[in-house]
Amino acid sequence: MNDTPRPTTGGMRSELRGLAAEYFGMALALACLILVFSLSTEHFFSGTTFKTIANQIPSAIIVATGMTFILIIAEIDLSVGSVLGLCSAVLGVSLVQFQWPLWAALAGTLTVGLACGAFNGLVSIRWKLPSFIVTLGMLEMARGGAHFVTQSQTKYIGSSIEGIAGTALFGLSLPFLLAILVVIAGQLVLSRTVFGRYLIAIGTNEEAVRLSGIDPRPIKAAVFLLTGFLVAIAAIIDTSRFQSANPNAGSGFELQAIAAVVIGGTSLMGGRGSVISSFFGVLIIAVLNTGLAAVGAKDETKRLITGLVIVAAVIMDHYRHRFGKGK
Repeated sequence: MNDTPRPTTGGMRSELRGLAAEYFGMALALACLILVFSLSTEHFFSGTTFKTIANQIPSAIIVATGMTFILIIAEIDLSVGSVLGLCSAVLGVSLVQFQWPLWAALAGTLTVGLACGAFNGLVSIRWKLPSFIVTLGMLEMARGGAHFVTQSQTKYIGSSIEGIAGTALFGLSLPFLLAILVVIAGQLVLSRTVFGRYLIAIGTNEEAVRLSGIDPRPIKAAVFLLTGFLVAIAAIIDTSRFQSANPNAGSGFELQAIAAVVIGGTSLMGGRGSVISSFFGVLIIAVLNTGLAAVGAKDETKRLITGLVIVAAVIMDHYRHRFGKGK
């Protein structure tokens, strides 16, 4: 028997209106950024610029989708960058050193991602440890594993893998189109399935979910497992794009993913989030970085401005959560 409460017609309409307003706000912020940089430099507003941005962010979109699910259940995964590096290293070594066929190397890479996600979920759940600590440990283990597998050397793969990122349709790469499909699928799972309602319920009040007769442990484990799988896909995309496996690949990627999801409005306290909004968050960060580079901003300036945007997003989330409680 399914005890999960179903929204009323009026509640669904209110939710849809809220989501539409949120998406409009994100789209407006993105449009304002594009307008500012287009007025600041004559080279920014062009098809080439937008295609370049679109073809650079598929891995960020895919990882942000998994991170959205993680934050919604009031957990966090700090290991995604290092796991991406480990998966990339396994793919490179499998193809270059072991001479595996491409399908076997891809299967091995996905298996490693799933294993890392399973470890994070099972250890956090079995011993009731904060996911912050467990994934911090995985961050170090995965990065060490990447250096061990590659012997701290970049593995140059060559053309055997370039077809994944090199295939394009209407100027957009296959990975970007795949990332869009992942966003659509993730949003549908979150908003139109029982599993998605469980995630929101767990993030809102896990104890209430448990008392209602639903065991949250396998659901949370599935989220960590899914995130590991998505990170492995992102690793395959990045490895194909650069045609090499670098043991330092993905360094700092966890911060980018969390930043994009937070900018997209997913609550750090759990119980609220949207994959589409996280997609907008990735776009905002990408446009911001590209625009700042176009106007000649130094790296330290770009990091300072990006950090301020993240802090502003967290402050906005705080007030949104506060006013939401007051209704």
